[in-house]
Amino acid sequence: MAEKRQRIGRRGGGPQGMMPGEKPKNFKSTMKKLMNYMGRYKVGLLLVLIFAIGGTIFNIVGPKILGKATTEIFNGLVSKVQGGDGIDFTKIGQILLSLLILYLVSACLTFMQGYIMTGISQKLTYRMRKEISEKINRLPMNYFDRMTHGEILSRITNDVDTLSQSLNQSATQIITSITTIIGVLVMMLSISPLMTLIALLILPVSMGIISVIIKKSQGYFKSQQEYLGNANGQVEEVYGGHVIVKAFNKEEDVISTFSETNEKLYQSAWKSQFLSGIMMPIMQFVSNLGYVAVVVLGGYLTLKSKIEVGDIQSFIQYVRSFTQPIQQVAQVANMLQSTAAASERVFEFLEEEEESPTSEKAVKLSEMDLDSSVEFKHVKFGYLKDQIIIKDFSAKILPGQTIAIVGATGAGKTTMIKLLMRFYDINAGSIKVDGVDIRDMDRDELREQFGMVLQDTWLFKGTIEENIKYGKLDATHEEVVAAAKAAHAHRFIQTLPGGYDMELNEEASNVSQGQKQLLTIARAILKNPKMLILDEATSSVDTRTEIRIQKAMNNLMKGRTSFVIAHRLSTIRDADLILVMKDGDVVEQGKHDELIKEEGLYAQLYNSQFEQSA
Repeated sequence: MAEKRQRIGRRGGGPQGMMPGEKPKNFKSTMKKLMNYMGRYKVGLLLVLIFAIGGTIFNIVGPKILGKATTEIFNGLVSKVQGGDGIDFTKIGQILLSLLILYLVSACLTFMQGYIMTGISQKLTYRMRKEISEKINRLPMNYFDRMTHGEILSRITNDVDTLSQSLNQSATQIITSITTIIGVLVMMLSISPLMTLIALLILPVSMGIISVIIKKSQGYFKSQQEYLGNANGQVEEVYGGHVIVKAFNKEEDVISTFSETNEKLYQSAWKSQFLSGIMMPIMQFVSNLGYVAVVVLGGYLTLKSKIEVGDIQSFIQYVRSFTQPIQQVAQVANMLQSTAAASERVFEFLEEEEESPTSEKAVKLSEMDLDSSVEFKHVKFGYLKDQIIIKDFSAKILPGQTIAIVGATGAGKTTMIKLLMRFYDINAGSIKVDGVDIRDMDRDELREQFGMVLQDTWLFKGTIEENIKYGKLDATHEEVVAAAKAAHAHRFIQTLPGGYDMELNEEASNVSQGQKQLLTIARAILKNPKMLILDEATSSVDTRTEIRIQKAMNNLMKGRTSFVIAHRLSTIRDADLILVMKDGDVVEQGKHDELIKEEGLYAQLYNSQFEQSA
């Protein structure tokens, strides 16, 4: 239970993607891939670079010009006291006008670089999501067996969002920050090398304090994320199994467990937030000490006529401007780690091995008149190459026959159907349809020949009619109604608000499980395929409805090759051929009466279902 809770906690009620501060496995290689991926946007990125540098330089020059205005005012006041002409407002006006133009140009350049960079990041996001969406359809089924749905969704949503946001912020910020640091340092040195040295002495003190706080708080932040995930997982788990919790009177235990996790979350959260919160006040205190030292030294140098009064004001502004980009560079470095980690996960997905492409020489089923005979010949298969579960499966199915596949759970029944539809390719042997190996066929054309009704129903958000038409999008309303009637779904659909136009929600939870099953059966009937696959197709309906559906299915299966997987053996008594599977092999085959007489595995399975009632 604890492991399950921890696993769910990491999902946190939905795909969380990367944890903040997660590091990539190979930073250099990933960033190189990202740069290559962004190659098509190189003109835009060059403009961003030019505009960012230009906007920053114009912004940096501003304080020095403003200092000239301050010096002019100071000199004017001194002149007035000494009986001179006083303040030259015309010159000050010219200085301020040039400063205004400078800032306007800087703002325009900054706006342009932000606009272009936002466009690039959004185009990148759009392109990545499009490629991921297309990639999903080209991936083999075994990828989805080893990856959770949440993990895949995380790469499409969270990781791409993280990449887009961090790229948009970090790319421009690192350019402006580095330009600002270099530019401000040059301007400070041009005013006074001595004052610059004093200002730079503040940095090691500030960085030392920051590193100590970050090192201390990082552990608490990590614990906070871990316990937040655990708390979310516990809430999700209890909410999903609320009926079970109530039935077993486990409310107190659940509350106790959650309170314990919540307390740990509280302790780690307040410590991490407190340490994070005191960083800025401490930094400001150290910076203020530096300002005091700079002002005192500046005043002394002014008295010695080494610098002008306005230079002190300009220098203080430059000191303020100097510390901020250093902090930003530290943030960007961390952000780049997130960018690389998100990129790495996205590129891993895009570089996953795809299904083997269909050969150009593939047999075109659309050009064949299929009679739907199927032959399994010494088929061997394992989801893992070193763990073969279908060891030697052979069977020959004539056109129009109904084939029932029975056996205990894990015998390989559903696996055979997946192999037939080429969701997986076999390790050895062959599967032939009309004498043609299915590996020589186009997957899409092969699957087009089948209609499927599975035990696990799947309906999407949309109207009931849209769900029934899923296998035949050009079907008319009359054809939909006819299929629903054949599946005994028409009557209950009419009782629903909106009838065929009723909107199913995302989980189709506004209809019952049995009703969902009827809709999937109607969907298969409407498609009117050459071959049918029924995997426990009536498992979620009552006995009376099952009998009615079975009659409809019998009519539907006439003239079609049908594969029926059933646990309730009473439903497949009339099958043309029953294949009894055990540990991946066919151990018995024949008709119902023949197999009962043999008193083998099938007879044991069949009789066991009636022992209790007997």
